[in-house]
Amino acid sequence: MTATRPAQPIKLYGSAISGHVHRVRLFLTMLGLPFEAVEIDMRKRENRTPEFLARNPFGQVPVIEDGEVTLADSNAILVYLNERYAPDPSRWMPRDAVGAARVQRWFSVAAGPLAYGPAAARIIALFGHSSDPTEIVKRSHALLSVMEMHLEQQPFLAGPSATLADIANYAYVARAPEGSVSLDGYPKVREWLGRVEALPGFVPMVRTPVGPAVGAGA
Repeated sequence: MTATRPAQPIKLYGSAISGHVHRVRLFLTMLGLPFEAVEIDMRKRENRTPEFLARNPFGQVPVIEDGEVTLADSNAILVYLNERYAPDPSRWMPRDAVGAARVQRWFSVAAGPLAYGPAAARIIALFGHSSDPTEIVKRSHALLSVMEMHLEQQPFLAGPSATLADIANYAYVARAPEGSVSLDGYPKVREWLGRVEALPGFVPMVRTPVGPAVGAGA
């Protein structure tokens, strides 16, 4: 199958330290697609300007503009890029019912336990929030324990090869220690992170902390 190419670079609006944004940046790079990163400074509430809210009324990043298509929500963007530009979309999103459901399950994890666990703990640490992270850290370890048992049975989240499930969950697990969530007790999780990082086109997420922000991800 021959993939199409964008007529012009895709615009990616977001913050470089956002794990949600990194999902999209990572997949764009893996697909070899031209894109322009447009930094949104949440400290200055640039995600709350009328111009940005016209792109995403929820005020969250990332958002992409691909020609006439404007799309928000990182997992939705992954699906869009795969279906429109991947040489073989089934490589990243299985076409059989069970395989597709397994990817969707991990999309739900990314939007639920991951977002309210490791991602939330990281936000508290990086942005200096006054919230008590104790329960969030506990939730994070509950998720990592499930992932550890799951990855004892297979090398990637949704099966024997990497899929969009791995792209969606990688960043906030890899950066969990930034939120005081240690990965020391999860060898299979760390091996999985290494396998993702060995994929062709992998790009790391930046580490630079910033000040308080709002609407960090979707």
